[in-house]
Amino acid sequence: MTSAVCPPLGRVIGHRGAAARTPENTLAGLRRAKQLGCEAVEFDVRLTADGALVLCHDATLDRTTTGRGRVSAQFLAELRGYDAGVRFHPAFAGERVPTLDEALLVAAELDLAVNIEIKADRGRDYATAAAVAASLHRLRGHIGPVLVSSFLPNAVAALRSLAPEIPRGLLFMLVPRGWAETALQLGCAAIGADHRRLRPRRVAEIRAAGYPLLAYTVNDPARARQLLAWGVTSVFSDIPDIISHVAAGHRPDRNKARSVQTEAAPEQGAIQ
Repeated sequence: MTSAVCPPLGRVIGHRGAAARTPENTLAGLRRAKQLGCEAVEFDVRLTADGALVLCHDATLDRTTTGRGRVSAQFLAELRGYDAGVRFHPAFAGERVPTLDEALLVAAELDLAVNIEIKADRGRDYATAAAVAASLHRLRGHIGPVLVSSFLPNAVAALRSLAPEIPRGLLFMLVPRGWAETALQLGCAAIGADHRRLRPRRVAEIRAAGYPLLAYTVNDPARARQLLAWGVTSVFSDIPDIISHVAAGHRPDRNKARSVQTEAAPEQGAIQ
């Protein structure tokens, strides 16, 4: 099956919005990413108990919100009562857990392309992908360019069947030897990979096969410069403003980057 074409995402994609600058996976994060010069943002979605899609990276709410327990065990109305900003900083108190529809519409207003990452509890990968496809179909004509990615092959396969026109990306921690066959089978438009495990030969192989390569999560300017020189198409970053200077050809400011990295999301190397 021929894959849809990956939309232009720019060289630096705001990771979970702009995770070192604002609460991750919030509307405030999308707005801040735009202010910092991003052309695209990445965020994670999960299904609630009543089948709504909300932005949340973790399976549980505890780390990023005032709620507790699994996202999948709670109804949307409950989730909307939690604060998704105050744990990051009191200045963001009152920030709510957004729905996918809200995030897509705000991104469209900001002229941001979007990379949706599908997260799912065991056995809910198909249902989550189906809900994402339904949302994108419902909002067709009102939203901008979208790439939908996942570490879950079943979720990517579901999108291939339910919404073949939507560009799909497959994510890897370590790109395996059989990656090309899997990507072809799933009709992928892009490959995402952990930057720490990328090497020039693999980058060249993926790019030669015609796939954009998106590397996560890059908060070191020198590493960003190296990856882009190897041929990586885009990097995800919690500090997109600093990394964007490198992407534009400026020399990395190591001292500034080092001070900001202490503010970045706890999982410096992971987008999962």
